[in-house]
Amino acid sequence: MKKVLLMIVMAMTCCLWAVADDEATELNCEVEVNSDKISNGSRDVFNDLKQAITDYMNTTKWTNATFGTNEKIYCKLLLTLSSWDDATGVMQGDLQIQSQRPVFNSSYTTAIINFRDTKLNFTYESGRPLTFSEMEMEDNLTAILNFWAYMIIAMDFDTFELKGGDPYYERAANVVRLAQSTSETGWKAFEDNTNRSAVLSAFTDTKTAPIRQMLYDYHRMGLDQMVVTVDKGRSTITHTLENLAKIYDVAPLSVCLTMFKDAKLDELVNIYSKANTTEKESVYEMLYQVYPSENKRLEQIKQQSSN
Repeated sequence: MKKVLLMIVMAMTCCLWAVADDEATELNCEVEVNSDKISNGSRDVFNDLKQAITDYMNTTKWTNATFGTNEKIYCKLLLTLSSWDDATGVMQGDLQIQSQRPVFNSSYTTAIINFRDTKLNFTYESGRPLTFSEMEMEDNLTAILNFWAYMIIAMDFDTFELKGGDPYYERAANVVRLAQSTSETGWKAFEDNTNRSAVLSAFTDTKTAPIRQMLYDYHRMGLDQMVVTVDKGRSTITHTLENLAKIYDVAPLSVCLTMFKDAKLDELVNIYSKANTTEKESVYEMLYQVYPSENKRLEQIKQQSSN
């Protein structure tokens, strides 16, 4: 009887530990693996890869912060594979990274990241668990996942507190430093202006620093305030959009401009649907200066009814 009771207590303790561990982690990450372009080998490896990435993202403790279950950052990784060598395990493809954050006192969620990482080349062995290390680079797949986990967290924290993401940009920088000592693609400075090194630089270099001010002002002082006062919140967003021109003047090819557009342009059309004509014209001019190739979408800002 005592043995049975002991086993019950141990089982309950394990369950409590599991719940506590789940609540301690930061990400609620949904993972999809698209292997439609690959015809060779068993499909089981792709299911294993999906589960391995899902477990890795959702069970790794990325920060020292305390998160409740309902506070986890929702994100999504869509891995589209273009090739797989079933003899070596080498896979190539691209990764779409998306993350969202809730708007204060509403059911609305707003996109923070919507970015496609095209420099994916890694080796995966079916059934092998992914191992986290902060001090060394285990392999290219976990390095890529580590980098994007830290960027998701850093940018999310920036939307709640001015420069709140500082510690996590530094952890992302450490991932980049470790990876740059290898021959893997997607990490080298000046390799191209949209790789992981360029993404990190866009949010940490002083010349493009206004993007982080924007993350805070747009979300915490703008969207979060619109629930209380629509006009005041929208006015704050209008003023913070001026930072786009500042970035464009010094770094017109910065990937942060593209990242902002891909995450926010459709949302901005909706935000200004109820604005007056003067405000619509002002916002259109600011955005057109930075995104002239998006004129068709930008025209919708002026065309929306203000009624």
